[in-house]
Amino acid sequence: MEESYYQIALNKLEGVGSARARALVSHCGGVRQIFDTSKKDLAAIPGLSMRLVNRLNREEALRRAEDEMRVIQRDGIDVYFYLNDDYPSRLKHCEDGPVLLYGAGNMRLNPPRIVSIVGTRSCTAYGERMTERLVDGLEGYGALVVSGLAYGIDTLAHRASVARGMQTVGVLGHSLDRVYPAQNESLVAQMKQNGGVLSEFEFGTKPDRENFPQRNRIVAGMSDVTIVIETMVKGGSMITARMAAGYSRDVAAFPGATDAPYSSGCNHLIKTNIAALVEGIDDLAYLMGWEKDKKPSSMQKQLFVELTDVERQVFSVLEQRQRASIDNLSLDAGLPMSKTAAALLELEFKGVVRSLPGKVYEVA
Repeated sequence: MEESYYQIALNKLEGVGSARARALVSHCGGVRQIFDTSKKDLAAIPGLSMRLVNRLNREEALRRAEDEMRVIQRDGIDVYFYLNDDYPSRLKHCEDGPVLLYGAGNMRLNPPRIVSIVGTRSCTAYGERMTERLVDGLEGYGALVVSGLAYGIDTLAHRASVARGMQTVGVLGHSLDRVYPAQNESLVAQMKQNGGVLSEFEFGTKPDRENFPQRNRIVAGMSDVTIVIETMVKGGSMITARMAAGYSRDVAAFPGATDAPYSSGCNHLIKTNIAALVEGIDDLAYLMGWEKDKKPSSMQKQLFVELTDVERQVFSVLEQRQRASIDNLSLDAGLPMSKTAAALLELEFKGVVRSLPGKVYEVA
């Protein structure tokens, strides 16, 4: 039986969330082994107990996974497991990131730049203009545009991306066997040509209200920056922005008039220093340290000769991202925090990187 069968079954174990699933895989030495390990040995894993182990529905999970595999093979669905290379790498660094995602389309989930665009379902003409203008500018940077396929700003961001031939991915608050809202069915078909849709929910899951905040963490976690176009102070976009900040990702927002209801959330994010104020692509590019069609200069190539292996490893990660926190650099480089910090200090001395407030670094 192929590995994805056991990966899907792991996702169907009762009482096992992302953290416990990762612990099970780590201690058992693989996904398949979880279903062969004795209850006694499972109960010895930190964070588990015999009471919890007795609740594990391993046989039922395997049966349900077998049913789902038939649907996946029939519909050509892709399965992204957190240990696989094609899983969104940025999402791997989020403690509550899903261990498994289902995808449909033609997606490349680990490009150099990923931007999530979120906002109100009831956007104004101003919100429409800003979304169009932003996506138009992002085209020059080859960014993948991520959103939630909801009415309003989300749909506008996806449509604008499709119109420009850009890759765009919609993260769903339900399973892949439906489209919500139904009016976006033709849009989803277009997105699948260069991008597609992702979901963590098993087949048959309806678009229930509680699913959407859960969906938002994926939108925030798989992106380098979350940009809020228009939103009120309360709403899903505010949740996504705060989640992104909690993951140490950049957050940006378009300001609006002080008496405009659908700009009140953006203004609040800016006022409370959760989001940087941006008025267009130039502001965003400056915030993220992006350059169009950036190629390593001869000076950078010469610098590699003078760097140690660890310094080269850290610099290589930072060069791809242009700007990142020390935590994300440590994770991406696969190095302990102490080694990453020491390498960054040396790189700073050599004039290769610059330190910014909040333990953030960028290429000099």
